Amino acid sequence: MDPAPAPPPPFAVHLVSGGGSSPELALLLRSLAAARVVALDAEWKPRRRGSPAAAGTGDGASPAPAPPQFPTVTLLQVACSGGDGGEGERERCEVFVVDLLAVPLADLWAPLRDLFERPDVLKLGFRFKQDLVYLSATFAAALGGDAGFDRVEPFLDVTNVYYYLKGHDRQKKLPKETKSLATICKELLSVSLSKELQCSDWSCRPLSEGQIQYAASDAYYLLDIFDLFQQKITTEGKCSSTTELNSDKHCSPTVLECSSSGYDICSGGYLMSIVTKYSEKILLTDSDTKPHSSRRKEKSKLPTNAKCKDKVDYSTEWQGPPPWDPSIGGDGYPKFLCDVMIEGLAKHLRCVGIDAAIPSSKKPEPRELLNQTYKEGRILLTRDVKLLKYQYLASNQVYRVKSLLKHDQLAEVIDTFQLKISEDQLMSRCTKCNGSFIQKPLTLEEAVEASKGFQVIPSCLFNRNLEFWKCTDCNQLYWEGTQYHNAVQKFLSVCNISD
Repeated sequence: MDPAPAPPPPFAVHLVSGGGSSPELALLLRSLAAARVVALDAEWKPRRRGSPAAAGTGDGASPAPAPPQFPTVTLLQVACSGGDGGEGERERCEVFVVDLLAVPLADLWAPLRDLFERPDVLKLGFRFKQDLVYLSATFAAALGGDAGFDRVEPFLDVTNVYYYLKGHDRQKKLPKETKSLATICKELLSVSLSKELQCSDWSCRPLSEGQIQYAASDAYYLLDIFDLFQQKITTEGKCSSTTELNSDKHCSPTVLECSSSGYDICSGGYLMSIVTKYSEKILLTDSDTKPHSSRRKEKSKLPTNAKCKDKVDYSTEWQGPPPWDPSIGGDGYPKFLCDVMIEGLAKHLRCVGIDAAIPSSKKPEPRELLNQTYKEGRILLTRDVKLLKYQYLASNQVYRVKSLLKHDQLAEVIDTFQLKISEDQLMSRCTKCNGSFIQKPLTLEEAVEASKGFQVIPSCLFNRNLEFWKCTDCNQLYWEGTQYHNAVQKFLSVCNISD
């Protein structure tokens, strides 16, 4: 009874993992040469605190800290489109995931540099400057100092496109807090991009199919967003006015006269009109190409005479007992609070019948989370190690989840807290609000009446003898359809419940 899973991506992915005579590399190079619009993204192994420092001097002295370095880019995602087919329609595109640990960088440097600087190819990206910095450092480290990249032009950031499509006030600056790509895709395309793999180790090989699809999606859907942008400009262009997106993050009015500009907005000159009117460029300075130490890390170091004399235990291992333990006066019913980083885990816990709440506000402060945890007698589940230092405010009620994927997180929580899950518990809570279901199921007629103005019941269910269940808190309706049975089978396996 979870929401329907996202459909398979509507594109094929070419994994480029060889050089020289590799057919995938040859196709990539041909596609880059023929493309008019190219969407770009990159992945690298996340750097963690406490990475190995430089070796010591051998005289017993403390080792010197390693000089700051940029992460090594291990994947480059490229989605190539031949341009527009009139009225902003996109020609067939090719999507590539380029394994930079396998493809000789010397085979890619010249084609990429040419692509980044070709004036007749529009490059799309999402906050791509950081990607370019890391990509340039990766090539320079492998091929020599002059083998980096210092510019991408013409370039269009989909963040600006998003605010343009949302009708942002042209006289105001864009908000400093930009939307995530997943949010933009959800709002503009009604596509749910899972970000479970965002922080996975992109240097490990072989790549999983999930990693390949995740990486490719980030580039492919930039083209879909650009399609919407083209369609809007086409409509407004026919009305003789449009809006220009500038690199200083302002929106300012400009006039596009189709009759006097020398081209028709719907003809071959259409794409170049976008390049001329809307694009910006990314230019890297000397400062951009030099990694800097994090000032935040320096500030976080406590002096030896710190006011807090008691050492706080930041252990990520669960100590127990939980607040619901009957031995300390609990009611025996497990209850969790999942912070914003792992709200997906909350839905999985609800699917196996466990009370799993989410924060009462969208951006809660640590003390708000701990206050809710304490008042409701829950265990706070988080992936934010910083929250562990607040444990003294809610003794033994914070646990840091180590797994990245929701299925693995669920299995970890079940194992850590020794939760006993029975088949009767599966799908017994509302995945939307964490509420309970009514005791007696509804008939079809009762369900149709209860859903009026609130929820649409598919007509294909009318001729099936189904029971409907309603959440007592939010009134969401559920029924035992194909999705329900698939979910039950999935959680039977995760929870090690025998049929």
